Amino acid sequence: MEKGISKRKPNVFKRLFFAFKNGSYATRLSFLVMGFGQIVRGQLVKGVAYFLFQTAFALYTILFGGRYIGHLFSGDLGRRVSGEQWNEALQIFEKVSGDNSFLILLYGVVSLVITCVFLVVWAMNVFGSRENDLRLERGQSLSDFRMDVRSLLNEKFYIPLLILPFIGLLVFTVMPLIFMVLIAFTNYDYAHTPPGKLFDWVGFDNFRSMFSLANGAGFALVFLRVLLWTFVWAFFATFTNYFLGLVIALLIHKKGIRLKALWRTLFVVAIAIPQFVTLLLMQKILDGDGILNKILGTNILWLADQRYFSLLPRLMIILVNIWIGVPYTLLMCSGILLNVPADYYEAARIDGASAVQIFFKITLPYMMHITAPYLITQFVGNINNFNVIWLLTGGGPVDNVYYGGGSQAQSTDLLVTWLYRLTTDRNPKYNVASVIGIVIFVISAVLSLITFNRASATKSEDAFQ
Repeated sequence: MEKGISKRKPNVFKRLFFAFKNGSYATRLSFLVMGFGQIVRGQLVKGVAYFLFQTAFALYTILFGGRYIGHLFSGDLGRRVSGEQWNEALQIFEKVSGDNSFLILLYGVVSLVITCVFLVVWAMNVFGSRENDLRLERGQSLSDFRMDVRSLLNEKFYIPLLILPFIGLLVFTVMPLIFMVLIAFTNYDYAHTPPGKLFDWVGFDNFRSMFSLANGAGFALVFLRVLLWTFVWAFFATFTNYFLGLVIALLIHKKGIRLKALWRTLFVVAIAIPQFVTLLLMQKILDGDGILNKILGTNILWLADQRYFSLLPRLMIILVNIWIGVPYTLLMCSGILLNVPADYYEAARIDGASAVQIFFKITLPYMMHITAPYLITQFVGNINNFNVIWLLTGGGPVDNVYYGGGSQAQSTDLLVTWLYRLTTDRNPKYNVASVIGIVIFVISAVLSLITFNRASATKSEDAFQ
């Protein structure tokens, strides 16, 4: 039974159960003393490494990490507040260092991740010892230190190669992500800022205030309005760039058009200018006192008009984004059009298809098949497109009627710019910002997974039909 399970490897817990049930005394002792199963079989270097790792983890847990993990599960993130205390003997106020909720949560997350890494290494130690049992039962020799090193440098070279990226992933992605998620379950805001004040767990209160439509709605209505605009913006920012870039690419690609290389070069030059420079320049042009109004002799607030739910600023943002994004799509589509099989077009012309029919039956399906992953990443990227919104309007104009309730949201804010505003405002709400961060992550992940798995480029990678 164990051999069948080891081939299928259903889950770690069953493998551990059978390792303890069917393993030798050395394997069973490896559950308590890491490396024991290797040391008694002569694999001293590997066994000692496991034992030293367990010793280091035990010392870390006892001397440092254990108390922070305890705080995470005890229901409080500190009890003593930093401040000043009167010393009667000296007749002075003395500074008293208290707990820091931020550091307690941070060190708790670090300790949790280290504990998870320890559990993975502990399981490797058990499975390695059980593998030695099976080798001895089959009459095979055990690997020594030289064989292990040779294996790591050849067929298992991916292990040392991926160690540093794996550590970087844990430190710069996994830990911040866990920390941000946990912040969403606290009351960490301006009124609870360490070290002078403490914050604590509040459960799902932040989520209730964000999504509940009861008691005047408050944040909930503002959130829905910002979410709606985020989707509208992402849709138009993605598909206007895509289809306009495709149309221009088709025009340049059309037979009879002269100076094709020149037209493509002009768009490459537009890409060469840093995006933030273009956005800042457009912001100055479209300002109330900007060049455009001076040329037209008008006083139109292109980026600050609040009428019709700030319709004009939103339209201008989409138009400026077209100016920035179309060159990228144009160059991509130009490269793909050069590789469309000529047989498709020849067969369509023989069948009497018109240019419009060829476009909708061959060119567009072929382009959509090839560029589906690009469209998905662009759509998700536009949901998180901070630069265009922030550098053009700063999220404004301010509309306290439509975006009130103390939400700090403004008319052209996306979820990501609203999150940024909540964390940099004079009265920051880190807990609410963390909830929005979780929402952005869930939306981006779900949309990416669903659309990518349904895309024809994923279902039929080898051929276009």
